[in-house]
Amino acid sequence: MTDFNLDFQREQRLGFDEAIFCAAKNSAQIEAILSQAAMHDGRFLLTRLAADKFMNLTAAVRGQIDYDGVSQTGIYGAVKPIQKPAQVALLTAGTSDIGVAREALRTLNYYGEAGREFNDIGVAGLWRFTGQLETIRAYPITIIVAGMDAALVSVAGGLLAGVVIAVPTSVGYGVAAGGVTALHAALASCAPGVLVVNIDNGYGAACAALRVLNLDTAVGRFLPREAPP
Repeated sequence: MTDFNLDFQREQRLGFDEAIFCAAKNSAQIEAILSQAAMHDGRFLLTRLAADKFMNLTAAVRGQIDYDGVSQTGIYGAVKPIQKPAQVALLTAGTSDIGVAREALRTLNYYGEAGREFNDIGVAGLWRFTGQLETIRAYPITIIVAGMDAALVSVAGGLLAGVVIAVPTSVGYGVAAGGVTALHAALASCAPGVLVVNIDNGYGAACAALRVLNLDTAVGRFLPREAPP
Protein backbone atom coordinates (compact mmCIF):
# COMPACT_ATOMS: atom_id res chain seq x y z
CA MET A 1 0.00 0.00 0.00
CA THR A 2 1.39 3.41 -0.94
CA ASP A 3 1.40 6.42 1.37
CA PHE A 4 -0.01 8.73 -1.31
CA ASN A 5 -3.10 8.91 -3.50
CA LEU A 6 -2.60 11.08 -6.55
CA ASP A 7 -5.42 13.15 -8.03
CA PHE A 8 -5.23 12.67 -11.79
CA GLN A 9 -8.72 14.16 -12.33
CA ARG A 10 -8.00 17.55 -10.78
CA GLU A 11 -7.36 19.20 -14.13
CA GLN A 12 -10.81 18.15 -15.34
CA ARG A 13 -12.42 19.67 -12.23
CA LEU A 14 -10.36 22.79 -11.64
CA GLY A 15 -8.42 23.49 -14.81
CA PHE A 16 -5.04 22.79 -13.22
CA ASP A 17 -3.18 19.71 -12.05
CA GLU A 18 -2.24 18.56 -8.60
CA ALA A 19 1.11 19.98 -7.48
CA ILE A 20 3.57 17.95 -5.43
CA PHE A 21 4.68 19.83 -2.30
CA CYS A 22 8.14 18.39 -1.67
CA ALA A 23 9.24 20.15 1.50
CA ALA A 24 8.12 17.37 3.85
CA LYS A 25 8.78 14.46 1.47
CA ASN A 26 11.99 12.51 1.17
CA SER A 27 13.61 11.65 -2.15
CA ALA A 28 12.27 8.09 -2.13
CA GLN A 29 8.69 9.32 -1.72
CA ILE A 30 9.15 11.84 -4.53
CA GLU A 31 10.52 9.17 -6.85
CA ALA A 32 7.62 6.84 -6.01
CA ILE A 33 5.13 9.60 -6.82
CA LEU A 34 6.81 10.35 -10.13
CA SER A 35 6.92 6.66 -10.97
CA GLN A 36 3.13 6.48 -10.60
CA ALA A 37 2.80 9.67 -12.63
CA ALA A 38 4.80 8.07 -15.44
CA MET A 39 2.37 5.13 -15.52
CA HIS A 40 -0.46 7.61 -16.19
CA ASP A 41 1.55 9.78 -18.64
CA GLY A 42 1.13 12.49 -16.04
CA ARG A 43 2.77 15.88 -15.70
CA PHE A 44 3.47 17.39 -12.31
CA LEU A 45 4.66 20.66 -10.89
CA LEU A 46 6.99 20.06 -7.96
CA THR A 47 7.14 22.89 -5.41
CA ARG A 48 9.54 23.52 -2.50
CA LEU A 49 12.01 21.07 -4.03
CA ALA A 50 15.28 22.10 -2.39
CA ALA A 51 18.43 21.77 -4.50
CA ASP A 52 19.98 19.10 -2.24
CA LYS A 53 16.82 17.02 -2.36
CA PHE A 54 16.71 17.35 -6.14
CA MET A 55 20.32 16.17 -6.36
CA ASN A 56 19.45 13.13 -4.21
CA LEU A 57 17.05 11.91 -6.89
CA THR A 58 18.42 9.35 -9.32
CA ALA A 59 20.02 10.70 -12.48
CA ALA A 60 17.25 9.12 -14.57
CA VAL A 61 14.55 10.99 -12.66
CA ARG A 62 16.50 14.26 -12.59
CA GLY A 63 16.77 14.03 -16.36
CA GLN A 64 12.97 14.19 -16.63
CA ILE A 65 12.64 17.31 -14.46
CA ASP A 66 13.07 20.88 -15.61
CA TYR A 67 14.48 22.29 -12.36
CA ASP A 68 14.82 25.91 -11.25
CA GLY A 69 16.86 26.53 -8.12
CA VAL A 70 15.68 30.10 -7.49
CA SER A 71 12.03 29.09 -7.13
CA GLN A 72 12.81 25.55 -5.94
CA THR A 73 10.36 24.18 -8.49
CA GLY A 74 10.55 21.34 -10.95
CA ILE A 75 8.39 20.51 -13.95
CA TYR A 76 8.11 16.77 -14.50
CA GLY A 77 7.09 15.78 -18.00
CA ALA A 78 6.63 17.89 -21.10
CA VAL A 79 7.13 21.63 -20.72
CA LYS A 80 4.29 23.51 -22.39
CA PRO A 81 5.38 26.13 -24.91
CA ILE A 82 4.32 29.71 -24.21
CA GLN A 83 2.52 30.95 -27.30
CA LYS A 84 0.65 34.06 -26.14
CA PRO A 85 1.54 37.40 -24.60
CA ALA A 86 1.84 37.72 -20.83
CA GLN A 87 -1.33 38.65 -18.96
CA VAL A 88 0.25 38.72 -15.50
CA ALA A 89 2.70 41.20 -14.00
CA LEU A 90 4.72 39.98 -11.02
CA LEU A 91 6.01 42.70 -8.70
CA THR A 92 8.56 42.18 -5.94
CA ALA A 93 9.19 44.74 -3.24
CA GLY A 94 12.79 43.59 -2.84
CA THR A 95 15.33 41.16 -4.25
CA SER A 96 14.73 38.85 -1.26
CA ASP A 97 11.16 38.28 -2.50
CA ILE A 98 12.21 36.98 -5.92
CA GLY A 99 12.18 33.28 -4.98
CA VAL A 100 8.49 33.42 -4.06
CA ALA A 101 7.65 35.47 -7.16
CA ARG A 102 9.56 33.03 -9.32
CA GLU A 103 7.49 30.17 -7.86
CA ALA A 104 4.41 32.01 -9.12
CA LEU A 105 6.00 32.60 -12.51
CA ARG A 106 7.04 28.97 -12.87
CA THR A 107 3.51 27.87 -11.99
CA LEU A 108 2.14 30.08 -14.74
CA ASN A 109 4.76 28.75 -17.15
CA TYR A 110 3.76 25.17 -16.31
CA TYR A 111 0.36 25.95 -17.82
CA GLY A 112 1.77 27.74 -20.84
CA GLU A 113 1.13 31.21 -19.44
CA ALA A 114 3.74 33.94 -19.51
CA GLY A 115 4.39 36.54 -16.86
CA ARG A 116 6.55 39.64 -16.68
CA GLU A 117 8.67 40.36 -13.63
CA PHE A 118 9.21 43.82 -12.14
CA ASN A 119 11.75 43.25 -9.38
CA ASP A 120 12.94 45.38 -6.47
CA ILE A 121 10.36 48.17 -6.78
CA GLY A 122 9.31 48.53 -3.15
CA VAL A 123 8.11 51.77 -1.59
CA ALA A 124 11.39 52.55 0.18
CA GLY A 125 12.27 54.04 -3.22
CA LEU A 126 8.79 54.83 -4.50
CA TRP A 127 10.10 56.17 -7.80
CA ARG A 128 11.07 52.59 -8.72
CA PHE A 129 7.37 51.65 -8.76
CA THR A 130 5.88 54.86 -10.15
CA GLY A 131 8.42 54.85 -12.96
CA GLN A 132 7.02 51.50 -14.14
CA LEU A 133 3.36 52.22 -13.36
CA GLU A 134 2.08 52.80 -16.88
CA THR A 135 3.75 49.61 -18.10
CA ILE A 136 2.33 47.59 -15.21
CA ARG A 137 -1.16 48.94 -15.91
CA ALA A 138 -1.11 47.15 -19.27
CA TYR A 139 -1.46 43.78 -17.49
CA PRO A 140 -4.95 42.70 -16.36
CA ILE A 141 -3.58 40.72 -13.40
CA THR A 142 -0.87 41.79 -10.98
CA ILE A 143 0.75 39.56 -8.37
CA ILE A 144 2.52 41.60 -5.67
CA VAL A 145 5.14 39.80 -3.57
CA ALA A 146 6.27 41.76 -0.51
CA GLY A 147 7.59 41.19 2.99
CA MET A 148 8.24 43.49 5.97
CA ASP A 149 5.18 45.80 6.07
CA ALA A 150 3.99 44.82 2.56
CA ALA A 151 3.36 48.52 1.85
CA LEU A 152 3.64 47.93 -1.90
CA VAL A 153 0.34 46.01 -1.76
CA SER A 154 -1.69 49.04 -0.66
CA VAL A 155 0.15 51.49 -2.90
CA ALA A 156 -0.26 49.35 -6.01
CA GLY A 157 -3.76 48.27 -5.04
CA GLY A 158 -4.82 51.92 -4.98
CA LEU A 159 -3.40 52.61 -8.45
CA LEU A 160 -4.19 49.49 -10.50
CA ALA A 161 -7.64 48.74 -11.92
CA GLY A 162 -7.12 45.07 -12.68
CA VAL A 163 -7.02 42.00 -10.45
CA VAL A 164 -4.44 42.43 -7.65
CA ILE A 165 -3.20 39.37 -5.77
CA ALA A 166 -0.97 39.92 -2.74
CA VAL A 167 1.62 37.42 -1.54
CA PRO A 168 3.06 38.39 1.86
CA THR A 169 6.53 36.95 2.37
CA SER A 170 8.51 35.94 5.43
CA VAL A 171 11.21 38.53 4.65
CA GLY A 172 11.97 41.02 7.44
CA TYR A 173 13.47 41.60 10.88
CA GLY A 174 11.97 41.23 14.37
CA VAL A 175 8.31 42.20 14.42
CA ALA A 176 7.97 41.21 10.76
CA ALA A 177 7.38 37.89 12.55
CA GLY A 178 8.11 35.58 9.65
CA GLY A 179 5.57 37.25 7.38
CA VAL A 180 2.71 37.65 9.85
CA THR A 181 3.01 41.44 9.80
CA ALA A 182 2.99 41.49 6.00
CA LEU A 183 -0.03 39.17 5.98
CA HIS A 184 -1.99 41.35 8.39
CA ALA A 185 -1.04 44.49 6.47
CA ALA A 186 -2.25 42.97 3.20
CA LEU A 187 -5.49 41.77 4.79
CA ALA A 188 -6.06 45.18 6.37
CA SER A 189 -5.24 47.10 3.18
CA CYS A 190 -7.46 50.10 2.50
CA ALA A 191 -7.13 49.40 -1.23
CA PRO A 192 -10.48 47.72 -2.04
CA GLY A 193 -10.68 44.30 -3.63
CA VAL A 194 -7.11 43.11 -3.08
CA LEU A 195 -6.93 39.32 -2.91
CA VAL A 196 -4.48 37.85 -0.38
CA VAL A 197 -2.91 34.39 -0.28
CA ASN A 198 -0.86 32.76 2.47
CA ILE A 199 2.69 33.69 3.45
CA ASP A 200 5.28 32.78 0.77
CA ASN A 201 2.58 31.08 -1.32
CA GLY A 202 3.64 32.02 -4.83
CA TYR A 203 2.03 28.84 -6.12
CA GLY A 204 -1.35 29.79 -4.66
CA ALA A 205 -1.15 33.28 -6.15
CA ALA A 206 -0.49 31.84 -9.59
CA CYS A 207 -3.43 29.45 -9.22
CA ALA A 208 -5.66 32.43 -8.35
CA ALA A 209 -4.44 34.16 -11.51
CA LEU A 210 -5.12 31.01 -13.52
CA ARG A 211 -8.70 30.90 -12.21
CA VAL A 212 -9.18 34.43 -13.55
CA LEU A 213 -7.58 33.56 -16.89
CA ASN A 214 -9.76 30.45 -17.15
CA LEU A 215 -12.94 32.31 -16.18
CA ASP A 216 -14.65 32.22 -19.59
CA THR A 217 -14.10 28.47 -19.87
CA ALA A 218 -15.20 27.85 -16.28
CA VAL A 219 -18.40 29.89 -16.65
CA GLY A 220 -19.22 28.07 -19.87
CA ARG A 221 -19.01 24.72 -18.07
CA PHE A 222 -21.62 25.76 -15.53
CA LEU A 223 -24.05 27.62 -17.75
CA PRO A 224 -27.21 25.63 -18.57
CA ARG A 225 -27.19 24.14 -22.05
CA GLU A 226 -30.85 25.07 -22.52
CA ALA A 227 -33.03 27.73 -20.99
CA PRO A 228 -35.03 26.38 -18.04
CA PRO A 229 -38.76 25.87 -18.70
